[in-house]
Amino acid sequence: MLVKWLLAAALLGAGTLVHAQGPPDLAGVWTDYLGEPVPGGVPGGGGAPAADLPYTGEARAKVDAYRKLVGPTGDTPGGYCLGPGMPGLFMGGATYPMEIVQRPEQVTMLYELHNEVRRIYFGARNLPVADRIPGRNGYSSGRWEGDTLVVETTQLVEQVDQRFPHSADARVVERLHLAAGTKGERVLVIDMTMTDPRFYTKPVTAQKKWMAVPNGHILPYDCAEEGWRRRVEQLEEAAAGKR
Repeated sequence: MLVKWLLAAALLGAGTLVHAQGPPDLAGVWTDYLGEPVPGGVPGGGGAPAADLPYTGEARAKVDAYRKLVGPTGDTPGGYCLGPGMPGLFMGGATYPMEIVQRPEQVTMLYELHNEVRRIYFGARNLPVADRIPGRNGYSSGRWEGDTLVVETTQLVEQVDQRFPHSADARVVERLHLAAGTKGERVLVIDMTMTDPRFYTKPVTAQKKWMAVPNGHILPYDCAEEGWRRRVEQLEEAAAGKR
């Protein structure tokens, strides 16, 4: 023990930065944590918008128009093999698991639901902002603050077909850390804050908990987006014809 202390002191004296330990290991398969209720948590990633969201007038009009459009048929993106998008993707999963692959420069999240993949880049692994392509899952950059993984997602597209509707200006920040469950399980806690001045009058917050699955596996889930896009167009055409 004395030798280790003297070595550390010598390195510090030489101006070398010494890390006591690396970031926590988040790798493995995770599923919905079914322990105590989660404050602000929302089961599942898709479906109707979460209750009591602080919408702006623009957002309320767009969400109400969308719900009116799909309400009579009950159509959902998931019914047409389209994933929920961010932030609904990590907030739910309807008991479908996810797998985390962790490297120093990148964390990859593989979701069984719709075969969704999220790549979280660190430092120089990030693309220049001009090269980041907008999408339903956006572009995610990560950094470690102690034992907490902080992930910022931007480059989103406007989306009204999930529990947390948002405009293309939305910014989603996740803070991930490990905790112990009521029975000693490894639990991954994700605290989300979404800011979007176009859609919300104040930041939207929620929490999601995942539980580790020892030696777990995820299964294939084949999907396609084109069918859902065409179905929404058909509904819009039908609605326009009734006016």
